[in-house]
Amino acid sequence: MAGNVYRRGGTEAGKFVASFTGKLPRWGALTLGGAAGHDNNVIPKNEAFFEYDGGWKLSGSKILRGLELDYGQHWYWYTTARILTIHETALFYLPHEWTWSLGLTGVRSHFSSTEWRPSGMTRLGFPITGWNQHRLGGNVFYAVGTENFAQVDQIGQFSSHTYGGGLRFQLTAREDVTGFAAYQKRTQDRRQTSFGFTYGIRF
Repeated sequence: MAGNVYRRGGTEAGKFVASFTGKLPRWGALTLGGAAGHDNNVIPKNEAFFEYDGGWKLSGSKILRGLELDYGQHWYWYTTARILTIHETALFYLPHEWTWSLGLTGVRSHFSSTEWRPSGMTRLGFPITGWNQHRLGGNVFYAVGTENFAQVDQIGQFSSHTYGGGLRFQLTAREDVTGFAAYQKRTQDRRQTSFGFTYGIRF
């Protein structure tokens, strides 16, 4: 369960999100969820989503240690629009704790007409150093696509190229700190720089 609060241009909005995950050893994990809230024409009024995640360990390969596949669909109902996003992600576990992921997303927008818009992303993760329980790792990523109207920023149609990276520091077996930075180059000669961090505790 989660709660999100938004403030944009003096307008406040908020939503409540709930999801449930069931896991079977041989079949993977299935997640079902939804969201509802006070939208104020800033965020979706309602949402529904599901996601399937399955992984396999490949003991006979020296190059590929494991493979994880993820598929999900997410429906967004705005006041004046309906959005469906479909995403597929493949995560490859490489030797020496390296990882490589490829993701594709298709977005169907219902406004005056219906259209599909694709986007994609690739990310390479790698270890940097470690001692005792502490671990430091990093990642770099690249993404290309078009505005999908699935977030709070419904600023219109554009295409973009995004470059970025991040760091993750494992403090203890149950605590970590992550940070990221990204630079996005858009059409119409627009630019956007993003950064953030997260502190996590696992029970």
